[in-house]
Amino acid sequence: MNSKHSIIKALLGGIALGTALSAAAADAYPSKPIKWVVPFTPGGAMDTMARTLGEKMSQSMKQPIVIENRPGAGGVVGSTAVARSEPDGYTMMIVSIGHAVNPSLYPKLSYDPIKDFEPVSLVGIVPNVLVVNPTVKANNVSELVALAKQQPGKMTFASAGSGTTIHLAGELFASMANVDILHVPYKGSAPAVTDLMGHQVDMMFDSVSSAKPYIDSGRLKPLAVTTVKRSSALPNVPTVAEAGIKGYELSGWYAVFVPAKTPQPIVKRINEELVKALKQPDVQARFVQIGAEPVGSSPAELDKYLKSESAKWSEIVQARNIKAD
Repeated sequence: MNSKHSIIKALLGGIALGTALSAAAADAYPSKPIKWVVPFTPGGAMDTMARTLGEKMSQSMKQPIVIENRPGAGGVVGSTAVARSEPDGYTMMIVSIGHAVNPSLYPKLSYDPIKDFEPVSLVGIVPNVLVVNPTVKANNVSELVALAKQQPGKMTFASAGSGTTIHLAGELFASMANVDILHVPYKGSAPAVTDLMGHQVDMMFDSVSSAKPYIDSGRLKPLAVTTVKRSSALPNVPTVAEAGIKGYELSGWYAVFVPAKTPQPIVKRINEELVKALKQPDVQARFVQIGAEPVGSSPAELDKYLKSESAKWSEIVQARNIKAD
């Protein structure tokens, strides 16, 4: 019994020591610059969010936050690097909805999006909007669905490329509305919008920020937004769910993660700094400029959301036989 008690005491002592060391590390954190990996090229919404938040957090945490762009394979290159980084709070990353989709698109993915990272916080949501060229004889989602059912396989929807959020939005729509529409992938959103306005394709799920100027000028006709709530940029446009496809929801979301096994006190500190930065008026104004709606969450809320999104998109990718470019 004495031996058993000694082992238990030693184990408890080890746990207590580990907890004390983690707390001590958190108290001293950060003591050097923090690297923030953006797994896409500079200039996009994700990069802008990281730089905007990083500047505020750097001021508050009194250490530089260095943005490092690591593009490639739809975010896989940068995410792999972060998964293999030291879990000490000095490497973090921002990812998009692709973080939940990539395991289904890349069967030999070198990391597990759930097991290899600690969730920190959701930071932003970018609504998409279903737009059609004005020659399409549909003024709402119900009329569009009816039109598509009259001519199965004839109507087309454009995307910025296979496996992109814009593509997934169209596939989810086709699946839930039970319509046969043809996917036409482009190398980016801009050429897709150009052909949509030129009547080469019928419809597209573009980001609100990208589509709004063409909506305002009458060159594109908005039918619905893809998020749970209406977009503040298009308050008179219903959601797809409101328009008749109950349960439809696609948010182009962005979130922050750190490597798995990063001490929880440090995760908590990063979360607090992120949420604090997201509440600042100039940060919120910058997000609105790029068509994003700022969001803050707890690590637990992000963990639950990621698992839900991963399951949802795994099912859609398999059912629709979606392949990455």
